[in-house]
Amino acid sequence: MGVRRIHSSGCALALGAAILALAGMPPAAGQQISNQGLFVKSLEAARQALGYYGTYDNWEELLRVNRIGYEVAQQSRFVDYPFSFYLVDMPVPNAFALPGGQIFITRGMLDLGLGDDMLAGLLGHEIAHVVYSHGIKMQNRAQLLNILSQVLVVGVAVTADTSGERGPPSSVYGDPRYGGSGGGDRIMGAAAAGMVVTELLLRSYSRDFEDEADDEGQRMAAAAGYDPDGTRQLMALMQVRLPRTQEYGYWQTHPFFEQRVRAADVRKDLLKIQDGAGADEYRQRTQSTLLAFIENKKLEPPVIDLLKYSAVTAWPKGQHAADIRVEFLHRHRDRKLEGSELSRDFGGLITTYTKEIDEVKLVEPDAPVIAILEAEIADFRRQRDEIYPKAVEVYRRGVFETGFLETFVSNYPEAPEFPEIALDLGDAYSRLQRPADAVAQYLAAWQHAPESAAGQRARAGLKTLAGLLGRLDALQQLVEQDDDPELRELAAARIDTVAASFEDLANGADFLKSYPNAPHARQVTERLNLLAENLYGEVVLYQTVGDHAKALDGITQILTQAPLSPAAERLRERAVLEG
Repeated sequence: MGVRRIHSSGCALALGAAILALAGMPPAAGQQISNQGLFVKSLEAARQALGYYGTYDNWEELLRVNRIGYEVAQQSRFVDYPFSFYLVDMPVPNAFALPGGQIFITRGMLDLGLGDDMLAGLLGHEIAHVVYSHGIKMQNRAQLLNILSQVLVVGVAVTADTSGERGPPSSVYGDPRYGGSGGGDRIMGAAAAGMVVTELLLRSYSRDFEDEADDEGQRMAAAAGYDPDGTRQLMALMQVRLPRTQEYGYWQTHPFFEQRVRAADVRKDLLKIQDGAGADEYRQRTQSTLLAFIENKKLEPPVIDLLKYSAVTAWPKGQHAADIRVEFLHRHRDRKLEGSELSRDFGGLITTYTKEIDEVKLVEPDAPVIAILEAEIADFRRQRDEIYPKAVEVYRRGVFETGFLETFVSNYPEAPEFPEIALDLGDAYSRLQRPADAVAQYLAAWQHAPESAAGQRARAGLKTLAGLLGRLDALQQLVEQDDDPELRELAAARIDTVAASFEDLANGADFLKSYPNAPHARQVTERLNLLAENLYGEVVLYQTVGDHAKALDGITQILTQAPLSPAAERLRERAVLEG
């Protein structure tokens, strides 16, 4: 079925008609949502997890996880909930499942270089946790889902009281694909909900449940056509690669490794690899179930967006996926094009649309929606080029704001004025105490035109900054540039000092988020954990003397900047036990 040209309102109508049509169809082969209340709670927990940790933006890996995941899930004969698979931007190798069928794989786990057989064993293990209802058979996990719901209700209520807003709460974390603008409850929701989400996802299962999930997961992987030895290989890999002292990851959440490796080795010889069948029909039924649920339940807009996103990843081809993509893109487009013409970020839009086209081409190279999006990109370029003379004129007048400079460098990266404007933007970021952003612009000015006056000024400024900067992420940018060895050495020497002595939690957290595999990552993590531990002591002291405002500020810093630290773990445990 072809995709027609869809404008913003037309897309909504087309998608609405598709959902209504799907809602009138009984889910095929028994796919259903047996407990709507539990499913909605799991969806909300999934949304909070993706918002709190961030989505790992790797479309090729997401396609692989979904392909293998649905092939394995199809062998479960499980019909109570549709499965959905997500990639989480966590550096720690881990995987976890929610009782409503939402399964997460971390960036750190994929960075181990898992082959398809190992990934099938891993996904089979998490699918088995859902199939056997381990998440609700363990009372503490069921309790955590309920606590999360209460936290979110309270957070929304407090936000409404303090912001003066009424009506539906806005998204805490924005659109699942394109960020969007977070609501007023972002800070409160991130600290409170993040505390419970992390405890919910990373709390250990019992040994019996882990053994059961290993057994069934390995069986399903073999039935789907994957070598059951992949489960043993996965465990053996992590046994070698992961330190036993690591607070989070498979050493804590999936214990008893030695015994489990031996058991997996025995089972593999008892299982026969079957001729794996494709899961296309199963994935389309999953998409139908997810979209139909939108009409069957009163849901908040952010949860509806997550359902639509999950429907696209379940089956990324065809009309329904195209309609959802266009809807999300048009929503993003409308936000970017608000305001005066000189504030419109056409460069950002072109980048987002181009990325979307590349993703579609990987799954459906001849999809009609590609031509639609390419036509819109051409229109963005036309509008951008039309206002270029006016943008240059405004810049030459010398009266402009930082936002104007940001838009200019995004819209016109090849313009002759670019080095000057990037330099000015770097200066603006320096004044705003945004050193990492400043360094990025100075580097852009210098590398774009190294012999120009602006380029030379930027290079001189970078050499001065290299010995003075305290921001780890800004220093790492200078370490990774290849154009000036002297600058690289200056930055490397400085980062050696700062990594062991920084005092701001956010400094270490931002570095680890941007450069999780950098040489100083372990040293920064240890320093971050120490700072969080010291702050935890201050929190206890503030609570003792009744200074709840300072205690709450410290708690928020620990949970948002060092969520995987031992101090954060103790905070979550206390909150759950006392909640």
